[in-house]
Amino acid sequence: MANIYLETGKKKVFAGSLDWPGWGRFGKTEEEAIEALAVYGARYAPIATAAGFSFPAVPRLNVVERVPGTATTEFGAPDGRPAADGTPVTAAVAARHTRLLRAAWAAFDAYAATAPESLRKGPRGGGRDRDKMIDHVVGTDAAYARKIGVKHRQPSIDDRAAIEALRADVIAALGQPRDGEPLTGNGWTARYAARRFVWHALDHLWEMEDRSE
Repeated sequence: MANIYLETGKKKVFAGSLDWPGWGRFGKTEEEAIEALAVYGARYAPIATAAGFSFPAVPRLNVVERVPGTATTEFGAPDGRPAADGTPVTAAVAARHTRLLRAAWAAFDAYAATAPESLRKGPRGGGRDRDKMIDHVVGTDAAYARKIGVKHRQPSIDDRAAIEALRADVIAALGQPRDGEPLTGNGWTARYAARRFVWHALDHLWEMEDRSE
């Protein structure tokens, strides 16, 4: 059984897992969002496996909470705050979160290293090419990091040392027990941060995969 929450905006609904940070998808309705989440379980499973976890072959989805969406939801990124985000994070949960985040980053990096420089455009001619997408992911990580008290300048995409330093500090912040409160003033809780970091890396990994075909 996989506990999920639904985040409902005016035009979009996000279905997100509370047990597997980063496993989440959008739809126009609750039913479409849940269906998309179930389908993407097959794409999330290799990330869980790489992190050392056993992902259920056919997970049963259990909606445990519904929360209102925000303008960010309408933009296409999860922003709802289920009550579970404010619960304490044990050492075991922190280790789980950071292992999944490391696996998501590693999968993104590995695919980006082999992806074509020019990616297929979307139906309306939009979408970033490979290097711009990498730059976007790295820059977003730096922006997200500030929400958990980690301050780094955005690394350039060819500065591996700077990227790894940023990631190491994020892992250090998320890799310890927390009481459920935001990690910094007006910032994010550890559970929300883990979900958002992993989701963003995987969302663009899967986009890159799809647009490389």
